[in-house]
Amino acid sequence: MKPLPIDTDYLRRTLLKLLSTPSPSGYTDRAVHLVCEELEQLNVPFELTRRGAIRATLEGQAERPNKAIVAHIDTLGAMVKSLKPNGRLQPVAVGHWNARFAEGARCTLFTDIGHHRGTILPLKASGHTFGPEIDNQPGGWDHVELRIDERVYDLEGLLTLGVHVGDFIAIDTQPEITETGFINARHLDDKAGAALLLAAVKAIKSHGVVPPVDCHPLFTISEEVGSGASAALHQDVAEMLTIDNGTSAPGQNSSEFGVTICMADMSGPFDYHLTHRIIQLCQEHEIPHQRDVFKYYRSDSAAALEAGNDVRTALVAFGIDASHGYERIHQDSLESIARLITAYMQSSPLYPRDRFEMGPRAGFPTMPG
Repeated sequence: MKPLPIDTDYLRRTLLKLLSTPSPSGYTDRAVHLVCEELEQLNVPFELTRRGAIRATLEGQAERPNKAIVAHIDTLGAMVKSLKPNGRLQPVAVGHWNARFAEGARCTLFTDIGHHRGTILPLKASGHTFGPEIDNQPGGWDHVELRIDERVYDLEGLLTLGVHVGDFIAIDTQPEITETGFINARHLDDKAGAALLLAAVKAIKSHGVVPPVDCHPLFTISEEVGSGASAALHQDVAEMLTIDNGTSAPGQNSSEFGVTICMADMSGPFDYHLTHRIIQLCQEHEIPHQRDVFKYYRSDSAAALEAGNDVRTALVAFGIDASHGYERIHQDSLESIARLITAYMQSSPLYPRDRFEMGPRAGFPTMPG
């Protein structure tokens, strides 16, 4: 196993391309094509599920027991809940996020026949009209509306534009990368994870590394609505490492730097043996890391297990401030995780017996006591 340098310029370019491609859950096809184009340029074969989850393959020295590394390319967003008599729209969230982060957001409305720009606003948006009432109005999705940048002021105007209930609304990401290495944007969860996974794949391919076993980079399209990696896994996958965000907030141990290793989330503990292999790789390769537990969090790992996959799962995260809002991360964390991913791809599978879906007791591990 050898340490591989990460092309950080490629990582940043790829992240910005992903951030500029709208992909709220349920409206992800354009992002799917973008990732497929990146994999084609890297000369990595892949397959797509019916709905667009991507399963790529880095061929190893052996087929089983093989590995998957997963990131999701769907994001939070909104849909049209109703058309209002004043020519505006009532939105409803896609995925779980607070309406206070939607207030003032620029966005794109996608209809059956075109798209329109607009802004999500509180119902009382003018201080010159409502005075102190704008500070006292309640929050929530029932108290915001979408103002479209068209000459439309009534229900008839909306219908003429071709607007319908259920049309998708994509929130602008507004990315900014500072000279100090901080990255601010919406939807870094999990487009940053997808970008660093592609950067890790590029490092493996550029240096001609053949992993010990087949590795499958997975890009899922419905994590924000709960189903995520329930598809695209085959039964030969024995280990799955998920890449997502970790919340660097009060009471948490996550950091915007290095690798955050999640020990458990609301769906329960992650696989003990795979999680400790990840910790070991960080230690061996001197990758800064910390451990954390998330009480109100789930990921592609939970979706894979709930779908009935008998797979060991672990989660690594880039620390993110203001998760599911206007988020901030640091490029140090992305590079650290990409380095870890290349080390994991080069590592041997945990246990040879895991190549079997069912097997004897011989070779089954035990935990320290």
